[in-house]
Amino acid sequence: MKVRAEVGDITRLSVGAVVINLFEGVKQPGGATGAMDRALDGAITRLIASGEIKGKKGEIIRIHTLGKVPPERVLVVGLGKQEEFSQDTVRYVSGEVSRFLRDIGVSRAATVTHGAGIGGLAPQAAAQALTEGALLGLYRFTKYKSRDEEEKEPEELVLVEMDRSKLPALEEGIARGTVLAEATALCRDMVNEPSNEMTPSRMAEIARGIAQEEGLEISVLERSECEAMGMGAYMGVARGSHEPPKFIVLRYWGDRDNPSNGLALVGKGITFDSGGISLKPAEGMGEMKGDMAGGASALAAVKVLVKLRARVNVTAIVPATENMPGGSAQKPGDIRRAMNGKSIEVDNTDAEGRLVLADAMCYARRLGMRNIVDIATLTGAIRIALGEYRTGVFGNNQPLIDRLLRVGQSTGERMWQLPMDPEYKEQIRSQVADIKNTGGRAAGSITGALFIGEFAEDTPWAHLDIAATAWTDKEKGWQVKGATGVPVRTLVALALDLAEKK
Repeated sequence: MKVRAEVGDITRLSVGAVVINLFEGVKQPGGATGAMDRALDGAITRLIASGEIKGKKGEIIRIHTLGKVPPERVLVVGLGKQEEFSQDTVRYVSGEVSRFLRDIGVSRAATVTHGAGIGGLAPQAAAQALTEGALLGLYRFTKYKSRDEEEKEPEELVLVEMDRSKLPALEEGIARGTVLAEATALCRDMVNEPSNEMTPSRMAEIARGIAQEEGLEISVLERSECEAMGMGAYMGVARGSHEPPKFIVLRYWGDRDNPSNGLALVGKGITFDSGGISLKPAEGMGEMKGDMAGGASALAAVKVLVKLRARVNVTAIVPATENMPGGSAQKPGDIRRAMNGKSIEVDNTDAEGRLVLADAMCYARRLGMRNIVDIATLTGAIRIALGEYRTGVFGNNQPLIDRLLRVGQSTGERMWQLPMDPEYKEQIRSQVADIKNTGGRAAGSITGALFIGEFAEDTPWAHLDIAATAWTDKEKGWQVKGATGVPVRTLVALALDLAEKK
């Protein structure tokens, strides 16, 4: 679907549907909703009075105009309580509306810019959120389905504004929202792919494609190069698979004159996680094709930053491999040595993500990165702690964590900081090595983060555990069933924030 803006009167457009809005509790609509109400001889006011229109968040009431106005239908979408309104409300309702338009077969629709009036949002921010929500809400992964099973997609959504002076801001918001939605869709596509297709080699091909398209630097280290560099933790995980590992490094130089203005996005790239010798249960194992969601989000974020010409240097580092129980697979009790010389007791081969990230973190530090954010579907324990609505955040640098929490709130990819008290380190002490890769069931997300932190050392670092937020089985707002694309938009927002406040 294409989203664009134009100046005009929404009551006079010949489209399949127009979308207007209402806050919960409003009895007499104003603005564009009031104008449409008058054009429909007070139909909206009467529906409010009867209780059919309540304005609850995500509520959609369809009104057939029956020739009274040029639009064939009017959709009144509820924005919820005004005091709870935010950019994410706009994303949410736009996702709901876009699917509703698809369900009723509307190919061309027009909408007011939710929140740009009494909602208090700047026109650009409102247009960006609306575009993100509408495009992400329509996303479907249909690559392997027969074409005749597909419903017709809406072709165009027009943001209509009476004030011509606001048009440039709306167009800028649409442009930014479109590239963010496209990158999030790229991440979703990668995570939704079956693991027989999304292999480490295929991840490397996608990274090379981004590099070629956007003019970026790329290097893909092969097994022999990783071994020569001493990446024993990463190579230990890769031993059990016939698929060759690929250590992907994609670099964007947005501020080449200031090489210290750098951010590393280190994304876990396990393209299938069987658990290795510590084999997972069969139930739900198919979802482990998405264990590379962190790596996918890092690559997609870099692609956006190029298009936005962000004045910051960003490097995506993705240690990609499968974790399989082959004859040469590492075993519980094995000891591996990471790139920085630390020895690791492999207590459980299913705690492999932190092993590949250990060497990736060392590599990022070797590149001299000023800030490091790692993104990983790391622990099932994070779902127990936070459910599926917030990503867990950990780290050694509070200003960096605070930035992530703030921008995550604005993008709707909400986060929550968990503690990293030094006492938890007792759980990952090893009797035979410097550290072991599990700390038992208690505080599993915290001990996993502390393990990774051993390899961040004194570099400002934050860890995002997206194990519960990278995938959903619900269709709600801008999220659809399957991969969510979290946290692509937050990583982009963080990089832009660092560029502005370096």
